[in-house]
Amino acid sequence: MKGINEQRAGLLSGIGAYGLWGLVPLFWPLLKPAGAIEILAHRMVWSLGFVAVALLVLRRWSWIGELVRQPRKLGLISVAAATITVNWGLYIWSVNNGHVVEASLGYFINPLVTIAMGVLLLGERLRPVQWVAVGTGFAAVLVLAIGYGRPPWISLVLAFSFATYGLMKKKVDMGGLESLTAETAVMFVPALGYLLWLGARGESTFTSAGAGHAALLASAGLVTAVPLVLFGAAAIRVPLSTLGLLQYLAPVFQFVLGILYFHEAMPPERWAGFALVWLALILLTWDAFRTARRTRIQVREARQAARRQAPRPNPPAGEPAPQAQI
Repeated sequence: MKGINEQRAGLLSGIGAYGLWGLVPLFWPLLKPAGAIEILAHRMVWSLGFVAVALLVLRRWSWIGELVRQPRKLGLISVAAATITVNWGLYIWSVNNGHVVEASLGYFINPLVTIAMGVLLLGERLRPVQWVAVGTGFAAVLVLAIGYGRPPWISLVLAFSFATYGLMKKKVDMGGLESLTAETAVMFVPALGYLLWLGARGESTFTSAGAGHAALLASAGLVTAVPLVLFGAAAIRVPLSTLGLLQYLAPVFQFVLGILYFHEAMPPERWAGFALVWLALILLTWDAFRTARRTRIQVREARQAARRQAPRPNPPAGEPAPQAQI
């Protein structure tokens, strides 16, 4: 019963995390007239404050000393911080400038970019279905480039920056809360310096647009950290296959918001491009489930074979050996 409750809690946490990420386009327009860079700087500064309080409550500080003594790990975290800064900044700009649908495409094609980077950078080998999915995704980008009259740069930069961020996170191998703390700490001084510079020039909306606006800018830290905390709770309670499916909730919500709430145009050629992307994701999901099922069967058969080959204990002296039942 406890296991079932844990899985249910993990599933709800995962839905909450990806649901909040999917609904975040509703939040960034509330921060106008602040520009994308000012919003990004506040997001970094207030995120560090929030996670620092969380670490203080949880008393999880020992990793900081270990991290400082590992220059290579610090370098990887710096790269991760830089790439997530690009990702966050471009996403905020996209939402506040009428490109929500194109931004959602970036997170749809992110799994395809991650697979391609695994082949090119890590020497991973793809299964045939994965090759078909990547090829379908490439065709989708071509169709969308024709539809937009240009390559979908917003989608591509978002996808590649987030895939690079994921690669760095994999190499660093830190917990979600700890890694977010380290990344925001790296960017804290530049972000705070930019905000102080804006204030000195009289261009900061934090002090000039009222207390409500200032509170909204400060809440950007919560908007950043809460989904990550929920994601961390889900990651330790539900299978990766389930998380893999849940990750599509965010771009689906963003796509629907872009069309129904922000009323962005979707001519036929864009529908065709998105349809190809969705086909590629269906192929990837089907292949992942098929591979996972095959692996479970192989593990079960290997365990059964090991049990059959295990030597049976000798019966105690004076007792007959057990006979097979017919």
